Amino acid sequence: MSNHRVRNMEEFAAMSGLSRPTVSKYFHNPESVRPSTRKRIEDALTKYDYRPNVFAMNQNRKLTRNVGIVVPYLADPVFGEFARTIELRCVAAGYSPTVFSAHGDADHEVAVLESLRALKPAGVLMAPLGRGSDHRAVEKFCADVPTVLFDSELRDLGAAFVGADNPQFTRLMVDYLCRTGPPPCFFEMKTPANPNAGKRSKSYVQTMERLGHTPEIIQAAGTGWGFEEIGYKEGLRAFEAGAFTSDTILCSNDRLAIGLLTAAYEKGLRVGRGDDCAIRIAGQDDHPFSRFTCPPLTTIAQDFEAISQQACELLVAVIEGADLPHEKRFIEGRLVMRESA
Repeated sequence: MSNHRVRNMEEFAAMSGLSRPTVSKYFHNPESVRPSTRKRIEDALTKYDYRPNVFAMNQNRKLTRNVGIVVPYLADPVFGEFARTIELRCVAAGYSPTVFSAHGDADHEVAVLESLRALKPAGVLMAPLGRGSDHRAVEKFCADVPTVLFDSELRDLGAAFVGADNPQFTRLMVDYLCRTGPPPCFFEMKTPANPNAGKRSKSYVQTMERLGHTPEIIQAAGTGWGFEEIGYKEGLRAFEAGAFTSDTILCSNDRLAIGLLTAAYEKGLRVGRGDDCAIRIAGQDDHPFSRFTCPPLTTIAQDFEAISQQACELLVAVIEGADLPHEKRFIEGRLVMRESA
């Protein structure tokens, strides 16, 4: 036994050569750390005759029922659906969720994270802005608060990531469109707000080339999260300029496709699969309003329930002290065939 008196958990962790979070996990649940780590901690407990302040630990743990849910743009019904399903999962698991929106702004996203710090949440489920995020700020937050990212990933930040398999979405749709009619051209934003757009564009090119077709990409000008307006205005320009090289148009997401449907209507172009139709239009995501467009939009459905469930389960496991390796889970989409294509 050492004669040095260890005064607190931080000092014990330093003397043991381990991180403070690892030592804390052990005291909350010894089975949550690896056997070799557990033995190392127990040997150090014997050596330094250290006993944690259990009362203080329990007081801190009383603050661990709050969970933050952060989305990039709550006015987007896709993220509204994510917020709804995740909130219900958190409540079912016994936690009190609060939903925050970054409103498409990096500075506001950082401000949300600072507000969450003040709430001392047990953990956070976050869909970051992506390329627009302040990576250092998010990284620092993830180091301090158990965080699971969903929808868009940032390097290896957070305890885990759960999101859609975006390349699979586009492969599935391109395969379908090529089987049932002219190969599609691809309509996307030149500077997309959502980081998943690049993965879809790349998958479109790869799939078209694999099928022996020439990829054709039409890029819409415009920035921000007003996708429907961009799809409408840039769709009109593209129709007038004859930019669409195919009678089949695959949009990067459903919101662009909804705007393009309106542009086609204004140009007198009938959309659909019938002999009297001029073009086919398809999207991706299964936006909550996509089945109510005219005509209803063919798309790839995100599995909101699976993504929400797995993200929540991973976060609860981390909160409860599980020593999980960082992992990424990609959930496949499902083809939804409607009248537009």
